[in-house]
Amino acid sequence: MQKAILSGDEAVARAAWEAGVSVAAAYPGTPSTEILENITTYKDDIYCTWANNEKIATEIAIGASIGGMRALAAMKHVGMNVASDPIFSAAYTGVNGGLVIVSADDPGCHSSQNEQDNRLYAPHAKIGMLEPSDSQECKDFTKAAFELSERFDLIMMIRMTTRVCHSKSIVQLDQRENIQAKTYVSDPQKYAMLPVNARKRHIAVEANLEALKAYSYSSDINKTEINDTSIGIITSGISYMHAKEAFGDSASYLKLGITYPLSDRLIIEFAQKMKKIYVIEEGEGYLEEAVKALGIDCVGKQLLGSQGELNAQKVRIAFGLQAAGEGYATDKTAPPRPPVLCAGCPHRGFYHAMGKRKDKILAVGDIGCYSLGVNAPYNGFDIAICMGSGFSIPIGLSKALEMQNDTRKVFGILGDSTFFHSGFNSMVDAIHLGANVCLCVLDNSITAMTGHQENAGTQKNLMGYEVPAIDILQMIYSTGIDQTCVKIVDPIDQKAMGEAIDQALETDGPFVIVTKRPCALLKEVIKANKGAHCTVDPDKCVGCKACMKIACPAMAFEGKKANITDEASCTACGLCMQMCKFDAISKAGI
Repeated sequence: MQKAILSGDEAVARAAWEAGVSVAAAYPGTPSTEILENITTYKDDIYCTWANNEKIATEIAIGASIGGMRALAAMKHVGMNVASDPIFSAAYTGVNGGLVIVSADDPGCHSSQNEQDNRLYAPHAKIGMLEPSDSQECKDFTKAAFELSERFDLIMMIRMTTRVCHSKSIVQLDQRENIQAKTYVSDPQKYAMLPVNARKRHIAVEANLEALKAYSYSSDINKTEINDTSIGIITSGISYMHAKEAFGDSASYLKLGITYPLSDRLIIEFAQKMKKIYVIEEGEGYLEEAVKALGIDCVGKQLLGSQGELNAQKVRIAFGLQAAGEGYATDKTAPPRPPVLCAGCPHRGFYHAMGKRKDKILAVGDIGCYSLGVNAPYNGFDIAICMGSGFSIPIGLSKALEMQNDTRKVFGILGDSTFFHSGFNSMVDAIHLGANVCLCVLDNSITAMTGHQENAGTQKNLMGYEVPAIDILQMIYSTGIDQTCVKIVDPIDQKAMGEAIDQALETDGPFVIVTKRPCALLKEVIKANKGAHCTVDPDKCVGCKACMKIACPAMAFEGKKANITDEASCTACGLCMQMCKFDAISKAGI
């Protein structure tokens, strides 16, 4: 039998193919991005696409499911907030073809604005939930989820976490199942969620969940390991791996693979065999609360807390198996490596120009690589909440400033992918309401932060086929905004960038700036700039450090002189040249 070393994301993609999935959709977001990227490997069998947001991705999958095909939608944990609207209603309708939603949670906020625990979505939305612990289970559980979805007429969720998504292990590979498409039969009472139908479907979904709960008791997706019965550990997902490493055979384990609905009977029978029960889980006390609700005395969050990721050492310390400070340690510390804007990044020019007018601006950011502009030396914005809010928060914020006679203008900042995701809706409101704001679309021609995924503004889709690119400018003009209040600039051009910002500050009411310059890491940009870089003439450099203010990682200040220390990463964008008043910097290799 063929085997492969796969990450959890890769294993889910493989499972989708093996399970006979026909349609898959997602919006990119770490740690879930690689699921759809790897499904493109099977594009001859699976239609796969990036959607403009997670709501749309979920609705694409729902449509395919109702149409009789197996379908999958994937997203990071905060994306499920966006997708919750269709999920909560489609949970009542049930499925035709199997439907699986993958939620990739991010304990520890490695690349997210929060560490919400999406296990809580399952009972709230009334969908089934499975939690894999490693790559093999990612494949097995995803395939099982499609079978359970069809068997119990339920949407199923695969809940993963960063370590499960990105860690790799050996996976047994199988062939693609020959799944016959289910015939679509018109049934408005099942699929049209008007109140009269929804009330009946609510009864049906509760019955289906009870049936899945009964199944869970004897399912091999849940595993019981009886060792020493002095300690019984109830756990799931990656937490099982940490618990097993910490306790070994000195404890028994109830590893729950089906974590909604939970099998009360299975939990009670396990607990009755044990002298003491520990619940080990990342995030919220989801399992612990369920166990306590059954009248079982247990210990969990009071020792582990609810913040950050777990690891075996944290578990050992929390449960007294190891004193803090014991174990492997080193006196060496890694130097701090805060994330920074890349050399040649067009956003650097935008933030530098904004910084010169800091006293006149109150800026709101959004979610993308331009979020790094919040850091010094740019200090580019004060607020960032969620996708699309960079254009909607300014509406209320500008009104608050007006009421307090604060003359600063509110600038909203988001990227091209976020504009398509949810920024345009916010822009419509801002312009319709005549808000005194400047809305800035930082268009770098790609979804950059998550690894250069296509979006509605690109000319190719996820599968590599030519598609029409949607013109952001035409969308902006469609709002009816006065076209003299829309400026398109190259953000590296500091004169043009500054003039656009100044015009926005002088305009009472809505103003839009679109910065257009492609991401410096796009293959075609790298190819076009091959060999080009900037160089500093040490005889002309006076050590004024003006060029250091742009914080380009290709530059350094050494021996009282500026220097291009990394010619390979320098793109010869020329921003540093504009900072120098002594003509000490020039372009080379062109």
